[in-house]
Amino acid sequence: MTGTGTRRGLSFYLLAAFFGLFVLFLYGPIATITILSFQGPEGGLTFPMNGVSVHWFKNLFEQQAVGDFGGSFRRSIALGLTVMVLTVLFSLLAGFAFRRRFLGSGALFYLAVASLIVPSILVSLGIGLLFNILGIEPTWYGSALGAHLTWTLPFGLLIVFAIFNRFNPAYEEAARDLGATPWQTVRHVVLPILLPSLIGVGLFGFTLSYDEFARTLMTAGSFNTLPLEIYGMTTNVTTPVLYALGTLTTLFSFTVIGLFLAGVMILRRRRLRRTGAVV
Repeated sequence: MTGTGTRRGLSFYLLAAFFGLFVLFLYGPIATITILSFQGPEGGLTFPMNGVSVHWFKNLFEQQAVGDFGGSFRRSIALGLTVMVLTVLFSLLAGFAFRRRFLGSGALFYLAVASLIVPSILVSLGIGLLFNILGIEPTWYGSALGAHLTWTLPFGLLIVFAIFNRFNPAYEEAARDLGATPWQTVRHVVLPILLPSLIGVGLFGFTLSYDEFARTLMTAGSFNTLPLEIYGMTTNVTTPVLYALGTLTTLFSFTVIGLFLAGVMILRRRRLRRTGAVV
């Protein structure tokens, strides 16, 4: 018993240490950038801090000599929302299609997820070259959109396939027995059950697109998205305004995640209430 307790204690402390290092490497840089973003007007890019103020947050929204924060942010939001909608839509349709095996379904599945193992920079380079060969100017809403979908759709497909594998077809059979049409079954039975998971797919697609750099590098054209703009600012901006930008974008990311999680919780509560009412 003593030896077993000792081994368990040692494994616990090892796991705790590993988790502590994980949290440190994950949130340590974010905390550092957040602290340095509150430097005073004469502050620099490193510690020690020279005063405390919100000067650089105000400066971020003023006319910048280098960088287009507002425009790049709007482009990233628009691109991320478009990718989110398309990822959810096509993943859901593919999930319905793959519920029954058809000729070539296996090959089609592996072809769809193959882009996950291709280096992102090669995908970006290939799409950019293809558009140039065709004489089409690469744009963030055209070629970059396609490049992002090669990254988000495989994840969406894998998640939706896992959801459908756990889906109980008895609900659909019960709806059909009650006289529901196929469309009514999908709309009133299947989609409400899948909705929380589809929200997760949408959030996953949005976040993957919002911070994607490599697949946007050669496909965005003349106008940068936010990750490209931040990268460009790292080579030109030498003030804590860059940290202020990082703090705001991080806060925005956490806000989006919080809103989606709140939406999932609301949907689950409504489902429980309806179930309780029926019972």
